[in-house]
Amino acid sequence: MDPTSVLLLCLLCFLLLLLLKQSYGKGTLPPGPTPLPIIGNILQLNINISKAVCNLAKIYGSIFTVYLGMRPVVVLHGYETVKEALIDHGEEFSGRGVSPVIDKSHQGMGILFSNGEIWKQMRRFSLMTLRNFGMGKRSIEDRIQEEARCLVEALRQTKASPCDPTFILSCAPCNVICSIIFKNRFEYDDKCFLNIMEKFNENFKIVSSPWIQICNMFPIFTNIFPGSHNRYLKNKHELHDFVLEKVKEHQESLDINNPQDFIDCFLIQMEKEKHNQYSKFFIENLIITVRNFFVAGTETVSSTLRYGILLLLKHPEVTAKVQEEIDRVVGRHRSPCMQDRNSMPYTDAVVHEIQRYIDLLPTSLPHAVTQDIKFRGYLIPKGTTILTSLTSVLHDNKEFPNPDQFDPGHFLDESGNFKKSDYFMAFSAGKRVCAGESLARMELFLFLTTILQNFTLKSLVDPRDLDTTSITQGFASVPPFYKLCFVPA
Repeated sequence: MDPTSVLLLCLLCFLLLLLLKQSYGKGTLPPGPTPLPIIGNILQLNINISKAVCNLAKIYGSIFTVYLGMRPVVVLHGYETVKEALIDHGEEFSGRGVSPVIDKSHQGMGILFSNGEIWKQMRRFSLMTLRNFGMGKRSIEDRIQEEARCLVEALRQTKASPCDPTFILSCAPCNVICSIIFKNRFEYDDKCFLNIMEKFNENFKIVSSPWIQICNMFPIFTNIFPGSHNRYLKNKHELHDFVLEKVKEHQESLDINNPQDFIDCFLIQMEKEKHNQYSKFFIENLIITVRNFFVAGTETVSSTLRYGILLLLKHPEVTAKVQEEIDRVVGRHRSPCMQDRNSMPYTDAVVHEIQRYIDLLPTSLPHAVTQDIKFRGYLIPKGTTILTSLTSVLHDNKEFPNPDQFDPGHFLDESGNFKKSDYFMAFSAGKRVCAGESLARMELFLFLTTILQNFTLKSLVDPRDLDTTSITQGFASVPPFYKLCFVPA
């Protein structure tokens, strides 16, 4: 037999072994599309994973298995299945799934992409500290209102001329986080601040790109090929250095009897546990935890604001009704407050509908099961990655008639009162629900109402010609680029 034939035979045997390994590894995992050797179901999933998942659910039902490369991933589709997993079996589904590119920069630390004891301690400590600094209380509301006034002044500086709102709308929520983490805020024209905003925005787009999806399926690519993953890691490194510098400043000025912000509290806990060799409180974990706060508290809120304003431009009749409600309840001579929300059902419905419609994180962050679990007749092994289709919940056509249409009526009853929905999982659900949900809800309501109280939104094109389709639909739904004029009211 000639060398070429031997090589081809060996390759064929190798591919067959891989296929057998995939089939054997399924055990009692839910059925799904047949994976190809090495590449798995990449051809069925295509670029838009969320849409592909919804199409596969029509064939395989509410729970099925796909292969991202050679890695099996169990997909949960539909409200009942997602609720049963994340809420009814919250502890078992509370692990964080594998995301190789992101994991490379987190190293199992922080809150967002950690697991086990380190995740439990960081989440518990972070929630307690955030509450101590006012999250969910009047004190944090005062900070957001003050930042909203700064945002209004920055928008006034545009003098009603066409502008890209990306960075201005990023600065406001980032400053709220800065006030909690660093004790102070930045001016909107601060070069260091703008550089941070640029890194956040760029990385949010990068992790939502098709290339990163491919790198997560085949991690070896990150070591072989150039690409945007290198830019992502470079940005992370620069943010790491920025936070490290702030930590050093805090170490020099620390007063253990009078902590001023989150970093101070973390450093004090470090001192308390300095003799505990198993302590989870160390500098690198602090830096990554702070970075998590920035990502979760800045880019998600700013993207929602940016997408929300685009939808309000697209639907001027909705904007007019919101502004009428603001004039009637708040007026023009004081800042909107959270207490106003109870008297503003239409505005509240609009804020919820923006989040539902844009479907910011279509498949959320990947979960993982923390132990072998029997779920809906299948045995899912410990460590298996779980993908939850939030799209299937937020766009459920029984709960939200015509789910692909932007309609605040989805959250209003027949009398025009605000109507809650268990299907509203924009912040996910269960043990891994967004730790800053109450803060984000405050920010979205106060920032949007303050903007609409002070400005008329003017589109540069006919509203009917505005495209509201997301430019990336991987990890996150990123709004398309647009400009508008903020005309003082």
